[in-house]
Amino acid sequence: MVTLYGIPSCDTCRRARRWLEKRNIEFRFVDFRDEVLDASRIERWQTQVGWQPLINKKSITWRKIPEFDRNNLQAENARDLILAYPTVMKRPVLDLGDKSVFGFDEKVYAALEWPSNP
Repeated sequence: MVTLYGIPSCDTCRRARRWLEKRNIEFRFVDFRDEVLDASRIERWQTQVGWQPLINKKSITWRKIPEFDRNNLQAENARDLILAYPTVMKRPVLDLGDKSVFGFDEKVYAALEWPSNP
């Protein structure tokens, strides 16, 4: 099943949810704030796209992170930063199992191969 990670108050997450619902694509929505992300999932995403695309440097959360932590961010500590501040992640995260998409772009979503709904 498709999983969409984000937060309910995020406009981009809401647009992604509406896009999926309009096309009758079944998905499970996971709120970063309610369900703790595990380190292995973040590491899998880092393997897929690297660590930089995971971090939303325009977010309010990013600005609240101590400057020392922001300035010294590297691949090795990016996972721990996301675990400590999950809303710093670029969102939504669309997890298709073998592939993940960060952010929402209608053209990107439309080009994906969607698993068939049962």
